[in-house]
Amino acid sequence: MSLVSKLKQSNYQIAIISVILIVVLGSWKPHVLVEGFQRACLYAVIALPMALILGIVGIINLAHGEYMMLGAYFAYSLNVYIGMDPLVAIVPALIAFFLIGMASYRAIIKYVLGTPELNQLLLTFGLAMVLEQMANLIWTSRPIKLPLQYVSASATIGSFTFGTYEFIYVGAAMVVLVGLQLFLKRTSMGQAALAVGQNPRGAKLVGIHVDRTYLLVFSLSIALIGALGAIFMTRHSIFPLVGAPFTMKSFCLIAMAGIGNLRGILWCS
Repeated sequence: MSLVSKLKQSNYQIAIISVILIVVLGSWKPHVLVEGFQRACLYAVIALPMALILGIVGIINLAHGEYMMLGAYFAYSLNVYIGMDPLVAIVPALIAFFLIGMASYRAIIKYVLGTPELNQLLLTFGLAMVLEQMANLIWTSRPIKLPLQYVSASATIGSFTFGTYEFIYVGAAMVVLVGLQLFLKRTSMGQAALAVGQNPRGAKLVGIHVDRTYLLVFSLSIALIGALGAIFMTRHSIFPLVGAPFTMKSFCLIAMAGIGNLRGILWCS
């Protein structure tokens, strides 16, 4: 039996075992299965923008969770000052954080591309600290949570009751995953980004503007994570340090799935 056949057989065995475990868990403790699936999609959708940056720009962004935290505070501020629902604030958050991503790339990230990984880690860790302290100065360290009634929606099937609002994470994960796949495979800018991620020098030789592509990908990723912050804050309390754990969880998911494997992140979560 060839190595490829053995790998395929191993994958089939893993898939069968996974299905059996899901069926057993679903029949034994269905609430654990549903809540675990919802939580997994939350982790996956937060990790996807980080995977895009790491796979194409090639930088480890330790300030990833802090951009999500700022997106949550951005949606909170719009709700407090102009009464905008956090879910509606997703649209202005996308625009605002795309511009923030552009500014971050031009002022900071651009200068550590191609440098040793330690330099990137130190710089983005310092950026994370700056963003945390900035949020602490503006909004204080007190946890904030908006009293939104629709987040407590639930459904009952027999004796099993589960929250339905959290399925927004499932929808967000699918939208972001499919959107990124279509962007990378069906658009000229996405295909240019893939080429740059695989071979920046070769991409430059065929006329692709590498720096502009890095700018686009980084800004798009920051826009996505900022908008996800608006979704996150509808269900969770926010404070300056809320994003830090998600940076590490995102990095772990990317490591398990493999750099550039967007669909693998959803499975690994």
